[in-house]
Amino acid sequence: MNLKIAVLPGDGIGPEVVLQAKKALYAISVMFDHEFIFEDALIGAVAIDKTGTALPEQTLNLCLNTDVVLLGTVGDGDPKYDNNPDAQKRPSQAVLKLRKELGLFANKRPIKTYATLMHSSPLKREIIEGTDFIIFRELTGGIYFSDKSLNDEKNKATDVCEYSEEEITRITHLAFQAAQKRRNKVTMVDKANVLETSRLWRNVVQKVAYDYPDVELNFLFVDTAAMQLVLNPRQFDVILTENLFGDILSDEASAITGSIGLLASASFGTKKALFEPIHKSFPQAKGKNIANPIASIVSAAMLLEHFGLTEEAKLVHEAIEKAIEYNVVTLDLNPGTSFGTNEVGEFVSNFILNKDDLMYFNNDNVHIGQSTIV
Repeated sequence: MNLKIAVLPGDGIGPEVVLQAKKALYAISVMFDHEFIFEDALIGAVAIDKTGTALPEQTLNLCLNTDVVLLGTVGDGDPKYDNNPDAQKRPSQAVLKLRKELGLFANKRPIKTYATLMHSSPLKREIIEGTDFIIFRELTGGIYFSDKSLNDEKNKATDVCEYSEEEITRITHLAFQAAQKRRNKVTMVDKANVLETSRLWRNVVQKVAYDYPDVELNFLFVDTAAMQLVLNPRQFDVILTENLFGDILSDEASAITGSIGLLASASFGTKKALFEPIHKSFPQAKGKNIANPIASIVSAAMLLEHFGLTEEAKLVHEAIEKAIEYNVVTLDLNPGTSFGTNEVGEFVSNFILNKDDLMYFNNDNVHIGQSTIV
């Protein structure tokens, strides 16, 4: 398969972690005789500094004219934005605009525990063991994109939350279709006892559910869902929710695994898709070779799955699990580790290229093997 991939390294640790994802994809292309063409472009704070805008037209055009987008990290964590909430230009504006321009209306975030990392979670092993669910978050509607206002005195503000039946229907179909390939259970999360938009969500989701009689549909208020995520996360298969609730719940769910550095996401539209880790830009770690690249590598595996390359994606996941098993991880997972961002990425790509050659799995020899730096 030939794929042209727009790579947006972004801010902070973004360039470091996305490089490791590119290594894994390059290794896959070698092993399976694919051709992946990478083209980098600016986004976020670095784009503001160089072009005056968080999403330059050149970047947007590249994304519109490539097969898929691989994103590093974009965030307002840079001190110049973090300490100035009134800044008119912010890196995060790029992500919102990119989603809108590419028509990315659904975000998919898998939450899965690793057997050898149970100790890293703040939750007890007996609570989280076997957790495996997906959060489907609506991306283009709700309070993030509706009308906003601030009065002249700057002492009263309004954010309108608005949804249409069409916006709800299209992501609901995706959630139910995903459930059919898993354990046939969808949990709709809302606040229907208070919000009119949530009541619309319930009505629309129930109508769509008739098309999927094999899928069980349940409802939870968002406050109850937040509690259940830490009390009994194994009960969930597919969680479906709106933009704001999905943003909050997916970050809460990341704590289940023990590190936000393990979790990736995919954003879909009818034509385009974007893959990225869910963590922030973490500028304090920039250039120190300590950022966890696993989430970015998982996003590369999700990219492969999106194009039907299931065997290739499975090999990437296997490489990640082997790295974790052999404790080739960054300090967020092992404070005493001698490995960094680059070493974890090299291990994964070397496993892909030399799966049957276990000599470099020895910690002393982890650097041995064919280099896949791109």
